[in-house]
Amino acid sequence: MTMAAPTRPAGAAGGTDAAGASPAESASPSASAVSPAARTARRFIVAIAAVAALGGALFGYDTGVVSGALPFMEAHFGLSSLGEGVITSALLIGAAFGSLAGGRMSDLLGRRDSLLWAGAVFIGGAVAVALAPTVPFMVVARFALGLAVGSASVITPLYLSEIAPPHIRGRLVSFNSLMIVSGQLLAYLVNAVLARWEAWRWMLGLAALPAVALFIGLFFLPDTPRWYVGKGRTEQAARVLRRTLPAGEVDGELARINRARALEADARRGAWRDLRTPWVRRILLVGIGLAAVQQITGVNAVIYFAPKILAGTGLGTDAAITATIAVGAVSVLATAVGMSLIDKVGRRPMLLTGLSGMTVSLALLGASFHLPKSTGVSILVLGLMVLYMGFMQGTLNTGVWLLLAEMFPLKVRGLAMGAAVFVMWLVNFAVALVFPVLLDAAGASVTFWIFGLMCVVSLLFCKRYAPETKGMALEDLEHELRKEGAAAGAANGNTPERRTET
Repeated sequence: MTMAAPTRPAGAAGGTDAAGASPAESASPSASAVSPAARTARRFIVAIAAVAALGGALFGYDTGVVSGALPFMEAHFGLSSLGEGVITSALLIGAAFGSLAGGRMSDLLGRRDSLLWAGAVFIGGAVAVALAPTVPFMVVARFALGLAVGSASVITPLYLSEIAPPHIRGRLVSFNSLMIVSGQLLAYLVNAVLARWEAWRWMLGLAALPAVALFIGLFFLPDTPRWYVGKGRTEQAARVLRRTLPAGEVDGELARINRARALEADARRGAWRDLRTPWVRRILLVGIGLAAVQQITGVNAVIYFAPKILAGTGLGTDAAITATIAVGAVSVLATAVGMSLIDKVGRRPMLLTGLSGMTVSLALLGASFHLPKSTGVSILVLGLMVLYMGFMQGTLNTGVWLLLAEMFPLKVRGLAMGAAVFVMWLVNFAVALVFPVLLDAAGASVTFWIFGLMCVVSLLFCKRYAPETKGMALEDLEHELRKEGAAAGAANGNTPERRTET
């Protein structure tokens, strides 16, 4: 599942790079323009990104690898369509609960130690699914693996955002999003190589290798300054900051973290109460709606079942698995393009353009299954799937995650974001469970037209409710959303809300 959260690039004109060098100095090819301390800091930040982003890659690999393993598991275990859906979706229901537990666990144990626990579960889960002797064992093992996937989906971007210097935070967290789709692409490549030997257990088990690298690598990394400050360990926080920032900025950053912690403590005390405020409740419902939109339009049906879909056109199993590589490659390219455009084009135009393109792609995809089976039809179906994924990953996926990160007011941001992500995983679970059954019962044509209809409904929803957040400070955005919520309540005849500071 594509669940990592792209964030707005945080670079500022006239600022410094990760190691404290100015943009002009960073652009210079001269090695003398960068001090030894700056180079050391840069290497440290690269090491952090490389290790922590393995959590994103594992997230992508474990959600994508099932597409290639499933045709062989179906023959090995004698799976029905419902059995395919149960095995696929077991990981997703585990991820839903893992995402709920991940934030709380990271507060108690720390960001790094929580990722260590997730890494250990990744290792054990990968080995368990590879050795699963029965379907019930496989379902339980994939549920446990899902707990790690869900935890990593919350903790990895949190760790990266808190340990990165402010001026490269957006790029570093967005790198995690790119690693998720890259992990899916890697899964498709591994599937294609191993398909000729029907080595589905190796497909699943190889996820243990990057999990071991994540587990070992985290022992050499610190926790985040923000977590250290929250636990009263200021000297350890300062030690980490001295490895990522120029010495003159350390005290100021510590003061900023302390102020932010105080604001968030106040925010947590008022979060549940503020959810009863009409305009806040309205924004929460819009956020949950956007989370559902990201899933009901069919993206993960394609990610999980692409070989099954292509096999329905007459393509052989090995060829179908190999062809799926194109889906992964386009996902990576489209995500990179979407991240580069989102701050230039705006959120709403991206959503509306993407949903329009997805609707057309799905309509044509459904129609293509009425053509006689042939190699040409297989290529056409693959091309339309790739076109659909390009629109989805480059626009809707990028836009929804960014809106969810921006649109909620401070006092309910953590609570509301958690609720929206939980709903996203649950809808993902439902789609993965129902899709193979629907595919067999109604056929590919009707199934994809249903997803196309969901795109039309989603387009109308986004046109009516999705806010535009481009270029707005979060505080200004909160003020605008408060006014819009009050105006909507008045238009619906509701009693005007009392002014509440949020």
